Formats: sequence, structure tokens, C-alpha cells
Amino acid sequence: MEPQPAKRLLNECDTPTRKHYLILAMSWAGWLFDFYDLMLFSFLVIPIKKSLGLSDSSLSLLVGTTLAATALGGIVFGWLADRFGRKTVLSWTILVYSLGALLSGFAQDAAWLAVCRIITGLGVGGEWATGQTLVGETFPARMRGRFAAVMQTGAPLGIAVASIIGGFVEPALANAFGPEWGWRGCFFISVLPALLVVLIRRHMPESDVWLERKRLAAPQETSQVKFLLTTPDLRRLFLLGLVLATTDMSAYWFTYSWMPRYLYEHLGSSMGRAGIALGYLSFGVVADWKGRRVAYSIYSVIWAIGLFAVTWFWGALAVYPAMTGLFMFLVGLGTGNYSGYGPIFSEIFPTRVRNTAMGAAFNLARGVQFFTPLVITLVATRYGLGGGISLAGFFALITGAWVWTLPETRGRKIGVEGR
Repeated sequence: MEPQPAKRLLNECDTPTRKHYLILAMSWAGWLFDFYDLMLFSFLVIPIKKSLGLSDSSLSLLVGTTLAATALGGIVFGWLADRFGRKTVLSWTILVYSLGALLSGFAQDAAWLAVCRIITGLGVGGEWATGQTLVGETFPARMRGRFAAVMQTGAPLGIAVASIIGGFVEPALANAFGPEWGWRGCFFISVLPALLVVLIRRHMPESDVWLERKRLAAPQETSQVKFLLTTPDLRRLFLLGLVLATTDMSAYWFTYSWMPRYLYEHLGSSMGRAGIALGYLSFGVVADWKGRRVAYSIYSVIWAIGLFAVTWFWGALAVYPAMTGLFMFLVGLGTGNYSGYGPIFSEIFPTRVRNTAMGAAFNLARGVQFFTPLVITLVATRYGLGGGISLAGFFALITGAWVWTLPETRGRKIGVEGR
């Protein structure tokens, strides 16, 4: 009997198929509601503060606790996804952050709310890496960057949904059922993304790279996933990737933590986000065309130019309001390098630890951003708010340079055994 030819992997297809688009749609939706649940609290701070009688320090601690929980969630769910599968754990993360949102609606004090935010943070931390791993392992190498970028657009859309719920739905519910039920109702509504799990379980395929790896792995490997820092090569790649994520996220949070207030006070304009979605999508195209490192460098420089213009030269820009819009567009466009984590991390880490490494690097870097507002406040006391925000430009430039410490991975095939 002749041997059967090996089944072609999804990432070996010439063009995306229905299976690819199902994976993308579910991962994108999971990331959208992931970021929505993370940011919704910020849009409900005022009614929560009044209802529960919380202090500003308590609210800051709750935000920091959530970010810290995302770091733990990234590691834990990353390890689980490497052991039990991407599809299964993607469902778990959505259920966890939806449960955290639901329980938040019942909170009676700061301690109760803290537990709920920890639960939410755990799920939020696990979803991104699982979704990006699915996209990275299943899409053809020549277009992996642009589809990873499409998934990344779920973040700004998640913020937009959170602003709608917090800005319009909360007042409507408060007027109809009383002030306390405005913010509680918003959290109750936020359990609805859990319905995605039904679609994922019924329709979305598992990563065939992970399935084949599991089938071929030795019994001792299937019973326990090796820790990602077991070899010098993995330690080196992980630390390089962690620094890249930390500098890039520092640039992001230094930019957006206080920028809306700064623009309003100094330039009399609001925060425009027209360039952000374009930046996310176009980065993926450039990364597939010219390479991951070139794309990071280009977008980091664009980002820094926009930031330095609106902070160091704000006096000149105030005379020409149209220039403010141009440079803020550049800021949004430059932040498109956020789309680079998915493809570059998918391509540098092997299959057996890919999800663990991606989740840990991304979410540990996000957890560090708890200190960003504190640093901006300290710098602003001497150099003004613009001086604090301008630090983001330096972090952007560091990111554009640091990415060259990593190997170029454009077009790299992701096989069963890893890279």
C-alpha cells in the first residue's frame, strides 16, 4: 500500500481560505472585546467612585492591579495554550474576562472590585497571544504580517466601543434605573462576548501546526510543556523580545496617558485618532514587503517626529492649527508598529513554547506600564507636561533601533518543529 502524502498545513496555502478567515474573525473579535473589557473601567471611573465612595488612590490601585494581572494571565494562559491547544484556551480567556466583567457589576467595595479586576486581567492577558499565535501559525508566510495587523485593529475599536458604552449607555441606564445601576448595567452587558465561545467551539479550526506537533511529540513532551527559558537561545530571544515590547509599549502609554489633556490645554485641539487604524493596517503591508525590522524603524521614526513636533515646538504649531492635525496624524500612524508583535514573535519562537513566550513578553511589558503615569508626573514637575510626554519619542526611537537585535523573519516558514 502506497504511503499517503503529507497533508498540507494551512500556512502552506497559496491564498487564505474560509478556515483562515474564521480564525482571523474569532481572534479579532476576542481581541476587540479583550481591549474593551480592559478599558471599560476607565470610562466608568466617575460613577463607580461616587457609588462605592472610592478614593483616587484606590482607583489607581485598581488600574495597576488589572495591569499586573494581565502579566500573570499572559504567562499562565500561554503555557496552557502550548499544552492544551490554541482554540481551547482562546475560549477559556474569553470566558474568564467576561466572567470578571459580570462579577464587577455586583461589586460592593474596593476589595470585591479588585478581585473582579484581577479575574478580568487574567483573561485579558491570555487572549492576545493566543489569537496572534493562531494567526501566525495558520496564515501563509508572505502575508502573515498584514493579517496579524488586521487582528491588531481590534484594540482601537475596543476602545471606541468602551467609550460608547461608558459615554452613552451608562447615562441612559442610570437615568432609567438609578445612578448605581448605570455602571453596574454596563458590566452586566459586558458578559455578552462570552457568546463568542459558542462560535469558536463549533466553527473555528484548531492550529494544525500545534495539532501536528502534539501528534509527533514524544510522550514526555505532551505531558509537560518545557519552560521557555530552558535553553540559552530561547533565553536570549525572549529577553530581546521583552525589551522590544517594553520600549514600544512605554512609547505608547507615555503618548496616550496624558496627550488628550495636553492637546486641549496647550493647542486647543482634541485627540485625533485618524492615523491609528491606518497605521496598524499599513504597518502589516510594509512588514510583509520590506521586512519586520525595516517597518519597525520607519514607523518608530514617524512616531517620534510627530511627538517631538507637538511637544517641543507646540508654540509654533499654535500659530498654525492645521499643522497640529498633521503631526498628530503622524503620531497615530507611527503607533502602527504595535502590529509588529504578532508576526515577529510568532516567527522567532518555536511551536512548543510559542504561546507562552508571546504571552509573557507582551503582558510583562504591559504590566510595567503601571509606572508610566508616575514617571510623566515627575518629569512634568520640572519640564512641563509636554516634556513628560516627549519621552515617548525617545522610547519610539529606541524601539526602532532595538528591533535590529532580533533576526529578520519576513517570509519565515512556521513548521511543526518551530521556526
